[in-house]
Amino acid sequence: MTEFFFVLEFILAIIITIAVLLQKSSSIGLGAYSGSNESLFGAKGAGGFLAKFTLVVALIFVANTIVLTYLYNSQSNDSLIDAAPLSAPSVPATPNTLAPSAPEAPSQPAQ
Repeated sequence: MTEFFFVLEFILAIIITIAVLLQKSSSIGLGAYSGSNESLFGAKGAGGFLAKFTLVVALIFVANTIVLTYLYNSQSNDSLIDAAPLSAPSVPATPNTLAPSAPEAPSQPAQ
């Protein structure tokens, strides 16, 4: 079930990207390469249609993201802390003999 929504998420992301790139902007964007939009979408061009289409696909994308979040959270209620070992790491009982030790201070001052 989650695989379907995950694949749908990628497909919706690609569709949104293409729809945004086809919209008319100040530099015309990729809409200039799509041919005659007036004959396909009417006298106003594709502006109104693409804006509405992008809004609908974006809302579906957000709803799909919420569904994916719910499904992934309901599948796994464990955290990384739950999987961590409960025992503390062991500390060596004897001092390290490889490290040089500091000389001891005299107990009484020398006379």
